[in-house]
Amino acid sequence: MNDKHSYDTAMNQARSMVYKLLSSLFAKELDHQLLHELTSPQAQAFFTQLASEPKFADDVTTLTSVLNKLNTDKALLELAADYCGLFLVGTKHSASPYASLYTHQANDNADEVLLFGEQHQQMLNYLQQSQLQVQSVFPEPADHIAVILAYVAHQCGISDDATQLKFISQYLNSWLAKFSDKVKAADSGHFYSALASLTQSWVTADCEALAHTN
Repeated sequence: MNDKHSYDTAMNQARSMVYKLLSSLFAKELDHQLLHELTSPQAQAFFTQLASEPKFADDVTTLTSVLNKLNTDKALLELAADYCGLFLVGTKHSASPYASLYTHQANDNADEVLLFGEQHQQMLNYLQQSQLQVQSVFPEPADHIAVILAYVAHQCGISDDATQLKFISQYLNSWLAKFSDKVKAADSGHFYSALASLTQSWVTADCEALAHTN
């Protein structure tokens, strides 16, 4: 039997940190507390390290540039409005953050038909198997991108590479390109376009790395 502690390596801890970061940025609008954390010296060092990989550099630079300019309440509110318009209003011109809407054939009533559907139930099962649950303060279907990213972050240190690769490929990488394109088309600013692009690039690179270890 494999010892779960054997997966808790420095590399997997770093991977988990990236997934947690991406999850936190998709989970809710930026507030003063999260902004303070993201502009701390530790966070800046983390962003610098992440940007040392050329395929992530442009998106990380965009994210940090926006974060460093959020020095007024008005700027923070404007970014919050971008988040709301993209992920909360649920119109055809938004970018709904639910896996179900990208893994099924789209139709006019896709939002109503598929939310809290099969993908949601599958993610609930995964969470329950890991003795996890969606927090009550986050009243979203379990196939929300923030939930899936947080689950992957949790799995980084306790599951073997093959198990992680199978999950990430099926429940995340399979629809991220469509989601990223939707965000880029709908985003009136630059922050969430860069976030979606970084997420797609990171997950693609992570899948490639996991595949090479098998």
